[in-house]
Amino acid sequence: QVQLVESGGGSVQPGGSLRLSCVVSESIFSFWSVGWYRQPPGKQRDFLAAISAGGNINVSDVVKDRFAISRDDAKNTVYLQMDNLKSEDTAIYYCHGDRGPRRGVFWGQGTQVTVSS
Repeated sequence: QVQLVESGGGSVQPGGSLRLSCVVSESIFSFWSVGWYRQPPGKQRDFLAAISAGGNINVSDVVKDRFAISRDDAKNTVYLQMDNLKSEDTAIYYCHGDRGPRRGVFWGQGTQVTVSS
């Protein structure tokens, strides 16, 4: 069974940084893409960034100036580096793996990020 396990969330002051990690139980290359979404309290889950098996990167315009996605193929891990965090970045952050329409999508359990002074 495919598992995606996030870590690295926590509480940080505005202007601070966090790096989230998503460890995938299978090879990253078995996915079309692996990426990140977030869901603020009472709001919908929104796309943040994704990296394809071929290394193509897509980052939401909302965060592209502050967030960056990367991966370590040897560790089957995808990272989300978040800098200059703002209070509006407070949310649960989810890792997402897409294996295509026939093989489905997979979600991690989420990790809480709280930005507050």
